[in-house]
Amino acid sequence: MSHAPNARPTPPGVPAPPGVPGVPAPPGGAPEPGAQATGPWTPGPWTPGPRMPGSQIPGSQIPGSRIPGSRTPGSGASPSGVVEAPRRSWSETLTRLRATATTPPGRLRVLGAVLATLVVAFGAVTALEVADRSYAADDVVGRSQPLSADAAHIYRSLADADTAAASGFLAGAQEPADVGERYEEDIATAARLLVKAAANTDGSSASAREIATLNEQLPRYTGLIERARAANRQGLPLGGAYLRYANQRMTTQMLPAAQRLYEAETARLAQDDRDARAWPVLSLAAGVLVLAVLAWAQRRDYRRTNRILNPGLLAATAATTVALLWLAGGHAVARAGLTEARVHGQDSLKVLNEARISSLKARANENLTLVARGAVLTDDGKSDKYETDYSAAMAGLDTALGKARALADDKAGRDPVADAVQWYGAWRERHAVARRTDDAGDYDGALAQVIGGKESTGAAFDRVDAALRRALDHEQDEFTRAAERGRNALTALPAGAAALAVLGAAGAVMGVNRRLAEYR
Repeated sequence: MSHAPNARPTPPGVPAPPGVPGVPAPPGGAPEPGAQATGPWTPGPWTPGPRMPGSQIPGSQIPGSRIPGSRTPGSGASPSGVVEAPRRSWSETLTRLRATATTPPGRLRVLGAVLATLVVAFGAVTALEVADRSYAADDVVGRSQPLSADAAHIYRSLADADTAAASGFLAGAQEPADVGERYEEDIATAARLLVKAAANTDGSSASAREIATLNEQLPRYTGLIERARAANRQGLPLGGAYLRYANQRMTTQMLPAAQRLYEAETARLAQDDRDARAWPVLSLAAGVLVLAVLAWAQRRDYRRTNRILNPGLLAATAATTVALLWLAGGHAVARAGLTEARVHGQDSLKVLNEARISSLKARANENLTLVARGAVLTDDGKSDKYETDYSAAMAGLDTALGKARALADDKAGRDPVADAVQWYGAWRERHAVARRTDDAGDYDGALAQVIGGKESTGAAFDRVDAALRRALDHEQDEFTRAAERGRNALTALPAGAAALAVLGAAGAVMGVNRRLAEYR
């Protein structure tokens, strides 16, 4: 068969274009070039013929061509317009990952990632839990206990100021200088500690309300005392009424508020102490779990390679063991120190504060017994109110001294308590003598026995108060030393646990990488 010059062979299955010599035109098609037309040309009806295998629609192989509505392979577009390429990519990625993880190197990589994650998680949990307990221990030493001690000091200062005011009033128109100075110092101390407590207390707490009450009542109390002093200097009986009114305000409003403040701060101290001493159970459990997984990984390595030791996994195990032992030992030391501070320090401080407050109450009521001269009776009208209150306060002092003597654990703590007990007995005896003198009608003799020289009840009270101050100072020092010892045991533990966790994770990865190197 001959072809026209430069004619390109027609691909199999593709109809030749019209006008090619030797190829008949399609039925009803246009006439060949050079043929004489017999009439107007009209296209005949097109009948689809059989498609050859592998045949394509003309134009479908032209680069960049696209028939509307068709879908190019790999385009990721469905007839509905939903993109399927990302879904297919994720599925293929997951399939490859699963396939990789089932191979020995893949399983080793997964094991290394799990080990490193567990060790880091153990370090993070340990750092967080221990940091929380360290903050609580810091609060015990630097905030809660000092505030509790300040609250007790506020109560003692107010009670002592009331006692000094009554003592100065009994001394006559010319108040002794030392008594006046003691009163002024007590009021200044109470005001200063109230400012300090307000600065370290949440404004919405119960302590803040008690502080506000004390700040409101303190100027009113001092105003009544000044009126009593002025009237006393002029020899007016009205001075005694002002003094009793001031004492009533102190005993019914100010001292109860100070007592509630002390109880609130003591409760906060107890909560901080419990938080600091609580065992880090989650950290300990995480450490045991990590050690178990590391032991399993080394046993697995031994069974597959017959190598007894894997240096990397061994280093991870050592770092985790050190962190776990440090956690358990450090917290045990901290717990022991805080427990000692509570048992041998805070408990003794609480009892000694009760003893000193009771002694101050007793002394104030003893003085007011002579000031009132029987004018104020109990609710039943049968007994002198201030004498009754004195007896109740002395009973509280006796009970508190017994507890303090039982809690004292060394000679430095027992000696001042023993002195307080001795002078407490002398005080009771001298008071009984003064009451008999007053009941006999000798007011001046009774007054000398209450506020006189070395043989007076005032001298015995001063010795009791001095002994209790020494005991309080000793127990405060013991508390501070023990609590600081417990706090210091936790200081470096959070950072140390985090550093050991990083080293352990690095060791686990190195140990697994050493096994991976055998597959390369």
